[in-house]
Amino acid sequence: MGDSAKRKRDGRIRRHNRLRRKIHGTSERPRLAVFRSNRNISAQIIDDDKGHTLVAASSLEADIRVGGAKGITVATQVGELVGQRAKAAGIEAIVFDRGGLKYHGRIAAVANAAREAGLEF
Repeated sequence: MGDSAKRKRDGRIRRHNRLRRKIHGTSERPRLAVFRSNRNISAQIIDDDKGHTLVAASSLEADIRVGGAKGITVATQVGELVGQRAKAAGIEAIVFDRGGLKYHGRIAAVANAAREAGLEF
């Protein structure tokens, strides 16, 4: 891994640790954690008190991969899917964890799609 890539990754991890000091998911209000790689995006709803993932969605799932879309389109589909699964599991309100990334582009698309699916945050 190049020096600049390592520096960028380490900065993201540092920012995420700083965020996690403030953000904590409970059973009443779990945490929506978003992870973005260069090709894919995934979202999980986590109860930090129990240490369990309640709901998850990813761009690697078969029904999302079929379309062949990329970028913000896929991120929107992941946000809609995690929102629908959360509503089915009885989750109404969450806290949003952007994972040390900017609230921009694909991260914002996941958040907006989850809001439109009925999650409150």
